[in-house]
Amino acid sequence: IYTSGTTGEPKPSPYATATWPPWPPTAASPAVCATGCCLHSPVAFDAATFEVWGPLLTGGCVVVAPSRPLDSALLRRLVRDTGLSALWLTAGLFRLLAQDAPDCFTGLRQVWTGGDVVPAAAVRRVLAACPGLTVVDGYGPTETTTFATSSALTDAATVPDTVPIGHPLDDMRVHVLDGRLRPVPPGCPGELYLAGEGVARGYLGRPGDTAARFLADPAGPPGSRMYRTGDL
Repeated sequence: IYTSGTTGEPKPSPYATATWPPWPPTAASPAVCATGCCLHSPVAFDAATFEVWGPLLTGGCVVVAPSRPLDSALLRRLVRDTGLSALWLTAGLFRLLAQDAPDCFTGLRQVWTGGDVVPAAAVRRVLAACPGLTVVDGYGPTETTTFATSSALTDAATVPDTVPIGHPLDDMRVHVLDGRLRPVPPGCPGELYLAGEGVARGYLGRPGDTAARFLADPAGPPGSRMYRTGDL
């Protein structure tokens, strides 16, 4: 899987096939994916792993969207014609759809969104317009492929002003550490490190970048590593 290339040059991140996909099937409820999960991301984008393997590993089906930008009209048609029940959107696209037509998610059971800060106002608008829907903030860089943590939101009235990234998925660990890799006290700033089965092996052919970002996990089993996200 390639990173998005925020430095101008995407970096390949190999994964062990024994742990693929690098998030557990429980990250996508079987009851949700049994109806259908939408594949609209490019297959080189890490979100496609969720869109393909989420339903296939839980007895569901992949609903392949037409090869054009996803808008509210297309989403309504997919839900109506295919029984689509689960969807992944970048935080930016989720915000645009929430502003344009917050009720376009009616009929879905889950919408996963992330890749950037998820706007609380957008979540509130969508939940208020779509009773029964769950909006999930899924956090995780490409180096932990697709998701490392998640936070499920179901009630517009209880959505906080800052949408949390939630708790680690199964087989993942989250550390908030200082510059000497020591845990910081609650309420103190620190850098976020991700560890567990979903962490990539490093960057292919880039030993320097790998050494800088993939470190030994002091709280994990022998030989385990953690990824330095750069997020505070």
